[in-house]
Amino acid sequence: MSLLLWTLIAAPLATGSLLALAGRAVDRWAPGAAVTVAAATLGLAITAAVHRPAVEAPLLEGLPVRLAVDGLSGVLVVTVAAVTLAVLLFSLAEFGPEEARARFFGLMLLFEGSMLVTVTAVTLPTLLMGWEVMGATSWALIGHWWREPARTAAADTAFLTTRTADLGLYLAAGAALAAAPGPLTLDGLAGLDEPWLSFVTAGLLVAAFGKSAQLPFSFWLSRAMQGPSPVSALLHSAAMVVAGAYLLLRTSPLLDASGWGADTAAWVGAATAVALGLVAVAQTDLKQLLAASTCAQIGFMVLAAGAAATTGGALQLMAHAAAKSLLFLVAGAWLTAWGTQQLPELRGAARAYRTVGVVCTVGALSLAGLPPLSLWAAKDVLLAGAMEDSPWLYATGLAAAVLSAVYSVKILRFAWSPPEPGAAARRRIPHGAVAPLVLLALACLALTPVAFPPVRDALTGYLGAEDQADPRVWEFALSGALALAAAAVTWTWGTTRTWGLAREWLGLERAAHVLLVSPTLRIARAAAAFDERVLDRAVHASARGAIAIARWTNRFVEGGVDSAVEGVATTARRLGGWARRPQTGQVHQYLAQAVAAFSVIAVVLVLVR
Repeated sequence: MSLLLWTLIAAPLATGSLLALAGRAVDRWAPGAAVTVAAATLGLAITAAVHRPAVEAPLLEGLPVRLAVDGLSGVLVVTVAAVTLAVLLFSLAEFGPEEARARFFGLMLLFEGSMLVTVTAVTLPTLLMGWEVMGATSWALIGHWWREPARTAAADTAFLTTRTADLGLYLAAGAALAAAPGPLTLDGLAGLDEPWLSFVTAGLLVAAFGKSAQLPFSFWLSRAMQGPSPVSALLHSAAMVVAGAYLLLRTSPLLDASGWGADTAAWVGAATAVALGLVAVAQTDLKQLLAASTCAQIGFMVLAAGAAATTGGALQLMAHAAAKSLLFLVAGAWLTAWGTQQLPELRGAARAYRTVGVVCTVGALSLAGLPPLSLWAAKDVLLAGAMEDSPWLYATGLAAAVLSAVYSVKILRFAWSPPEPGAAARRRIPHGAVAPLVLLALACLALTPVAFPPVRDALTGYLGAEDQADPRVWEFALSGALALAAAAVTWTWGTTRTWGLAREWLGLERAAHVLLVSPTLRIARAAAAFDERVLDRAVHASARGAIAIARWTNRFVEGGVDSAVEGVATTARRLGGWARRPQTGQVHQYLAQAVAAFSVIAVVLVLVR
């Protein structure tokens, strides 16, 4: 079984690295190779989810690499592999021969492999390795069309924002290592003592909020929309953005043990679900609407982690992955055919190509949480856990669920509206791009039965979750009725109205620049000025002083030393000359010297006595 898990991780990582390094020389074969490896990875993921293998390899002293597939990671590996395969199938039609296909498909496989490492990691060091590669590949994928400055700037914003939050993970690792040197297993973090427990909790929360685009880090996901549509589909559904929520679900015992971490996660998730739900409602750009809805929907997963509703969080993650990847690929197909992603200009898009319109409807209704589709049941399961913590938390989550219906039906309202008179003819969507959309729509429909207790209980047993709250009938009825009412109002209401602050993502990016970026740049400029005007001048002054001292030393001190050395040498020469005088080479003179010496010695001995 260990070979199974190593192969699951190595297949996408190795193939992705080879394709990305080979570059344009293998563009012709890259798509086929990538799809083949993605399909094999899905098979390996399903097998691993059934058999639950675990592996270990040495890394550092006392810090081995440990990977394992258990209940929660088993759900994730299958979800990641399935969505990646669907996205790559869509990319076959999206990326033509003129594109850098080897680089794109290679980076997508690297992205998948790093996410698989992240979700199967048992220890913090292993998690960090997957976390870092995932961030680096996301930057490269968002900026895939690197010749366009706007796209590279967006990639930089996303990368730097998440990297700032990632410092929390290093704080957590350092605190855990200081508290209990050892393998730093994720399951063992809850047993740490204070104050290290609070440091670890704070670090993990910051890192998770940043990676999953929760408040106040949400704005980076808006900029990530500059990447290709398949990148957005994978990034928002099953990779990277859900990594933070997964980490909090994985470390839910740690949040409970800290005494404050669980409440913080729950309320930040609920606040993000409401605030970014409003942002989504205000958008007229389809991809921006979907990006804001991603923040909101992942907010439900973070809420579930805080409320210890693991089953609800896992259901929400799976259903969201299917629905959101489907909708982003639909947005990409419409962008290719219509040349726009503005909702007012997409009127009639669903009518023009009915198959895409139908699958879009399935995805949007699933995202809306309308009965009996998937996210309806998932939200009720996790909100039941929130009810046990606080009725106010439940009410906030319920309000966010109603907003889900509003922004999801808003998409359908525009897509199914009659086109404007005299609208230009549109390009047809390639049939190769439609097949993966249909598969993802079927996945959304396949998740529908989660509303029934047997299926939910089976997933709870697979996850190993305990004491999961069971939604009551009135909770299902209330959330379903509110969602249907909100959907009906949205369908009949003029959906062109927007709110400036919400449309601009609550000014979060502007606030980040004012509160963080600008002060940091000012400090950097001040430090640079201090370096140039003070430190640099001080170094030059020190150098000039050292040269002056050297010259003075050379002139005065070194001359005296030279004179002293020459005097010693002269004296030594004279003494040597005197010592050589008795050395004449004549024997009778040596005898006379010996007699004189012995005579002196005899006189000294007589006098001493």
